[in-house]
Amino acid sequence: MEKGDELGRATLADIAREAEVSVSTVSKVLNGRTDVSASTRGRVERVLREHDYRRAARNGGEAPLIEIVFHELDSLWAMELLRGVETVADEHGAAVVVAHSGSRHAPGPGWIDAVLRRRPLGVVLVLSGLPPELKRQLRARSIPFVIIDPAGNPDPDVPSVGSANWAGGLAATRHLIELGHRRIGIVTGPEDTLCSLARLDGYRSAMSMAGLETDPALIAFGDFHAEGGLACAKRLLELPDRPTAIFAGSDLQALGVMEAARVHGLRVPEDLSVVGYDDLDIAQWTSPALTTVRQPLREMAEQATRLILALRSGEAPAAPTRLELSTTLVVRSSTVAPGPAGG
Repeated sequence: MEKGDELGRATLADIAREAEVSVSTVSKVLNGRTDVSASTRGRVERVLREHDYRRAARNGGEAPLIEIVFHELDSLWAMELLRGVETVADEHGAAVVVAHSGSRHAPGPGWIDAVLRRRPLGVVLVLSGLPPELKRQLRARSIPFVIIDPAGNPDPDVPSVGSANWAGGLAATRHLIELGHRRIGIVTGPEDTLCSLARLDGYRSAMSMAGLETDPALIAFGDFHAEGGLACAKRLLELPDRPTAIFAGSDLQALGVMEAARVHGLRVPEDLSVVGYDDLDIAQWTSPALTTVRQPLREMAEQATRLILALRSGEAPAAPTRLELSTTLVVRSSTVAPGPAGG
């Protein structure tokens, strides 16, 4: 088991994995929520006892907590972000509270009252925005907040940490072009998220720089999940002049693309090259191993948490900060030159 710090404290992610439940379920048990079955609660509490998991002690009447807010938790992507927050929280003797609330655009209506009661050291929001009233209330209580922004573009008055989505889309598509592919499809994310559009713009730029036309029929908007990748790729592979390569806007969507290829009797990479995005742990274990764009999710969460603590201590600049981390192409086995009939 991974250890949180030199004291060997298990993290929420460790507890969830060993108890075979979601992180949100562990958080519910820790917060005394009643919407957890007795058997599940008993299993989580047993693992907590085995690892002597304790919340950090209160300090001056204020709990040394760092809160992270997700609109969805059921993905490896969310786990990477949580691990990043926990790493920095552990370094500073703080515990982590996980809130599951709202949509990808903003927290749910009941969240602000709960966070004001908890009075954490700060809040990391895995959302694309924060309504003005919520920003006002957090600032009035001196609760700093930072948005981890792989899914949108926060207001300029909100500190945020993002990644180079356009450059990632450019690198993925350029790699396929350099292999010799000309019919290149893309399954990006939702049409109303700027990271999806930025990766699509990178794809279009790479095509344009290579003197290739962008066929609108080869562009599909997914949902960053495997099911969306499967549905979109099926449509692309049913085209009379199907693509010889597909760039998927997430590793999970890439898994769906690879399944669509199997359903159509195509081999990856011999008949269809596939590139993902994120470089989750599963990418190296797919068959074949997935070529992907590494988005430094854990590092993004670590930077966001350090920024929270710097804002809390007055060490960060007063003006809102935007940090953008670089993306990197990781070439594995799911991409090769097109076969004799491709290109």
